[in-house]
Amino acid sequence: MAYDEGLAQMMRDDLEGIDGINEKKMFGGLCFLYRGHMVCGVHKGGGMFRPGKEREAEALAIAGAAPLSFTGRKMGGMIETTEEALADDAKRAKWIELSLTNAKNLPPKT
Repeated sequence: MAYDEGLAQMMRDDLEGIDGINEKKMFGGLCFLYRGHMVCGVHKGGGMFRPGKEREAEALAIAGAAPLSFTGRKMGGMIETTEEALADDAKRAKWIELSLTNAKNLPPKT
């Protein structure tokens, strides 16, 4: 397994009951999508969130966050977190809130 299943379950629990959420294996981990748009996910070594460019600075201001750069190049509007930061309920809740706001402002994918 390339990611921590316990952290994935925390995200599942956080997103439970939100219509339009589904899971998809991608980026070598597990992502949670809202109407086809990535909200968050887990990968080996931590988590990832898509708060969008408008909320990226706010998401990065939370301790344990950094710009997402799987390929060595920053992916705008996306952040990654350490496992320790991801396990923090308050931090994870804020990152999810920012990322859900982003996804809800995008047109549903068909």
